[in-house]
Amino acid sequence: MPILHFYGGALPLLQAFVSAFLAILFLQSGIDKVLDHRGNLEWLSGHFAKSPLRSLVGPMVLVLTVLELAAGTVSAIGCVVVLVRGSSMIAFYGALLSAIAILALFFGQRMAKDYPGAGTLVPYFLVALAAVYLLAPLS
Repeated sequence: MPILHFYGGALPLLQAFVSAFLAILFLQSGIDKVLDHRGNLEWLSGHFAKSPLRSLVGPMVLVLTVLELAAGTVSAIGCVVVLVRGSSMIAFYGALLSAIAILALFFGQRMAKDYPGAGTLVPYFLVALAAVYLLAPLS
């Protein structure tokens, strides 16, 4: 293992940590939507009741669930690959999917006029953007 006291040595650890963070975030959220589909659907139906998206809640939950599970799964696999092989390519795609998922969530919160809820997504989006940067393949 490379010496960790300089950037090049710490980079794989940073990549693994950010990938693990995104994996935990999105696997937990996606699995919760699968295991408590009815509860999530009921809550989101109420949340979007006064928005232009009210008739699309069912399809939105399905798309978001798939997107979150994909982001979490790809990030988890990417974390392992970073640690075992030193390659960040899969983790990079997990970070891209994560950023897309957060943008979808942010769009929904803004459409529902839940501005504080939208604001809570900003730190997660910044982590996803940092992950994209840290995991970008070197050319």
